Amino acid sequence: MGGTEQKFVNEAFDTNWIAPLGPNVNGFENDLREYLGDDDYVAALSSGTAAIHLALQLLGVTTGDEVLCQSFTFSASANPIMYQGATPIFIDSEPETWNMSPELLEIAIKDRIEKYKKPKAIIAVHLYGMPYKANEINAIAKRYDIPVVEDSAEALGSTYFNQKCGTLADLGIISFNGNKIITTSGGGALVTKNIKLKEKAVFLATQARDDAPHYEHSSVGHNYRMSNVLAGIGRGQMEVIDDRVKARRQNFEFYKNNLAQNPVIEFLEEPQGFFSNRWITCIKTPSFEFREGLRLALQDDDIESRPLWKPMHMQPVFKDYLAFTNGVSETLFNNGLCLPSGSNLTQDDLNRVLNIISKTLKS
Repeated sequence: MGGTEQKFVNEAFDTNWIAPLGPNVNGFENDLREYLGDDDYVAALSSGTAAIHLALQLLGVTTGDEVLCQSFTFSASANPIMYQGATPIFIDSEPETWNMSPELLEIAIKDRIEKYKKPKAIIAVHLYGMPYKANEINAIAKRYDIPVVEDSAEALGSTYFNQKCGTLADLGIISFNGNKIITTSGGGALVTKNIKLKEKAVFLATQARDDAPHYEHSSVGHNYRMSNVLAGIGRGQMEVIDDRVKARRQNFEFYKNNLAQNPVIEFLEEPQGFFSNRWITCIKTPSFEFREGLRLALQDDDIESRPLWKPMHMQPVFKDYLAFTNGVSETLFNNGLCLPSGSNLTQDDLNRVLNIISKTLKS
């Protein structure tokens, strides 16, 4: 917590605004809009997953449709495709950013048009805070007239050629889960340049209640709106977001400055024009055995680290779905490791992690 969240939460209690509407919800949306740019509208929701689900509904994704989805991601990027009765088609990564490969994306689009029908949407992800190649992805999407859902759950505070991540596509989504760079405990947001889409998202997120003195419903809706209490936490968090990004980037620089000289440790660098919030500092090692040696050595000292995301096309729940792969994400999963990266890590914490890694490398 940054320190001012309690003020906004107290206001919610003092004014008796506890429900999923109220001044903090409106204020949080305005804070986000100001941060992202005034051309965008924001709907505060219960989770980033809810935001992806609503984005797919707004785009008309339904049973029988196919959605192209980045494979190297968390399952929340793909699960909402299933909620809509649609079929996910997974796209592997390119090595420069670890995100969706534009080359494979176009191959997949041509294949599906030839063999089935044009995909209904594309879900691309800024993984670990590193922007994906938005210019290339957007150009391909425009060529085939397919909308893009920009999964910026891990990338609030990242920019792509000075444009905020979350604002680079037809619809953007943000997550404020407890592990994100700022948090509302649980929460998310949908970002759009179209005020009508924002209004439709809020309508669907509040049980799709029609304008009537009684409860009238002509559409199926959801209970996806953010509460006024959690939005109050978000308002306080927005006051420290720049500090959070600075702290995460300092973590990355510490690890890189102390480990990059070792030829067996690789870091994901920012291409020109890319700015990552460095939500999590990740390293790539030469092999699965090497990675596990580091992970277990840290675990033995009660330090949590974690393998990189297991690609969706390798997950049991999605193993039977079509995937266009090149081996990049599978190698990253086998060889990559997420290091401790919290915004509140002390220098002693970082030194402790470094000492364990250094000892393990020497041995």
